[in-house]
Amino acid sequence: MADITLEGAVRTEFGKGAARRMRVAKLIPATIYAGGEQPVFVQLPMRETTNAMRRTNALFEVKYGEESKLAVVKDIQRNPVKQIIEHIDFYEVRAGEKIEVEVPVFVEGTPKGAAVAFVDIQELKVKADVTNLPERITISVDGLVDGTKVLAKDVVLPEGVELVHDDPEESVVTVEVPEDASAEAAPAAAAPAADAAAAPAADAQ
Repeated sequence: MADITLEGAVRTEFGKGAARRMRVAKLIPATIYAGGEQPVFVQLPMRETTNAMRRTNALFEVKYGEESKLAVVKDIQRNPVKQIIEHIDFYEVRAGEKIEVEVPVFVEGTPKGAAVAFVDIQELKVKADVTNLPERITISVDGLVDGTKVLAKDVVLPEGVELVHDDPEESVVTVEVPEDASAEAAPAAAAPAADAAAAPAADAQ
């Protein structure tokens, strides 16, 4: 059922010193929150966990000792300089549960003419079953013309995924011709008129 399984152990040491020792031992401290219950503190293998965090909205099975929990990532704390993961917060979920997640937006295809697609909203908030969380939302801009806007309410979502974005009328993608492209096109359009004006002068000679 889970996308990724991580095997760790219960964490019994806390504080900066303990976190430093875990990093030296190639471990990452993590916390699994479970509604009103007491959180579970675990330590996870650094290499496998870091690779796993590249997946967006993955469903994890976190094993520790004889127990395990299904969970999704709530927050990742990274070192601002080294960019290594220093701590992970998970949120426990249950099979069949629907949750809200932020999903990154991408575009594919080529608009008409000199038009270019601009992503106005980097992420959309949706609601889906924990076993069907989308990693990305791809919007086709193939053949769209200058001035077209794709609104949040018009985005085609995967089956079973529901839009819960704050403003369904907000533009997610805008297709338009960049200003520099318009400026380059203007002199080119004026050229034939200039040639026509020069023709009578040549006849007069």
